Amino acid sequence: MKIAVAGAGAFGTALAVALSANGPVTLWARDPDQADEMQRRRENARRLPDVSLPSAISITADVNGLAEMDTILLAVPAQTLRAWLTEHQALLGGKRLVSCSKGIDLETLKGTASQMSEIVPNATTAVLTGPSFAVDIARHLPTALTLACADAEEGAYLQSCLSTPILRLYRTEDVIGAELGGALKNVIAIACGVCIGAGYGESARAALMTRGFAEMQRLGQVLGAESETLAGLSGFGDLALTCTSEKSRNFRFGRSIGANEPFDSSMTVEGAATAAALIKLARQHDLDLPISAVVDDLSGGKIDPETALGALLSRPLKEE
Repeated sequence: MKIAVAGAGAFGTALAVALSANGPVTLWARDPDQADEMQRRRENARRLPDVSLPSAISITADVNGLAEMDTILLAVPAQTLRAWLTEHQALLGGKRLVSCSKGIDLETLKGTASQMSEIVPNATTAVLTGPSFAVDIARHLPTALTLACADAEEGAYLQSCLSTPILRLYRTEDVIGAELGGALKNVIAIACGVCIGAGYGESARAALMTRGFAEMQRLGQVLGAESETLAGLSGFGDLALTCTSEKSRNFRFGRSIGANEPFDSSMTVEGAATAAALIKLARQHDLDLPISAVVDDLSGGKIDPETALGALLSRPLKEE
C-alpha cells in the first residue's frame, strides 16, 4: 500500500512519523517553503519541534503526487476540508480516503466522512479518530484509536495497514458515531477549559464532562450513532483526554476565556466552529444542548464566564 498524509500540521506530521515504521510515507504540505524546510532539516519546526522525521518520510508540496497513492490520510482542518476535497476531487477518485480531522462543517452541518462520500463518491472513505495528541504519537508513546469504515472488508484492510506497534486501531462500521464523538468532545473541552480558567475547580469540570457526554449521546441518538461507539475511544475516551490535558488546544482556548487571557489566534480550535454548527443542528432536531449553546456564546464573546456558569446552574432541577 502506498500511503500519503495530506496536511503537514502537528497531527499530520505525527501520523507520518508513526506510519513510517511500516514503510515509506509521503507527507504533503500546502506551503512549498515549509515542505523544503522540512525535507532539508528533517523536522517540522513550525508545528512539531524537537521530533526528527525518519528517512522513510518524503515531504512534498506537489499535490499531484497524491495521484500515485493508494491511501491518503486527510489531516486537513475540518472547516477547510470541503474546499480541499472539491479542489482536488479529480485526483482523489478511487482512493482510500481516511479523515483525521474532527469537526462539523458550518455550512452543510455534515461530518467529514459524509463530505468525502458526497464530493468523491467513487472513493472508499473512513475516519481515524480517538484520544490522541500529536506529540504523543510522534514520540512513539502507546496510543489507541478508532478506525471507522462502513465497508467491513475495507475497514479490516485499513486496520491492518495503518496499525503499528505503538498505534493500535480498533475497528467499527459506525462512521456517524465515530465522527460525532471526535467533533463534539472539542466543544465540551472548551467548556471545561473555561471552568478551570475561571477557577471553578475540578468538581465543576467533572460535572461538565458528565453532562457534556449526555449531550453527545442525545445528538448521537437522533443522528443515528450507536451508543457503544460514543462510549468508546472515539467518544468518551477522547472526551476524557481532551477535557483534562493542557496539551488540548480546545481546553487551552477555553481556559484563556475563563482566565481572561489572550490566545494564539494562529491555532486551529475546531470546537468553536463545531459549537456553532451544533446549535444549528439542535434547532433542526428540537434538541436541548445547553453546554454547547454556552460554548457558542462564549466563543463569540456574547457572554462572560460568570454569566455562562449562572446560566448552567439556573437550569431546572430534575432526575439524572
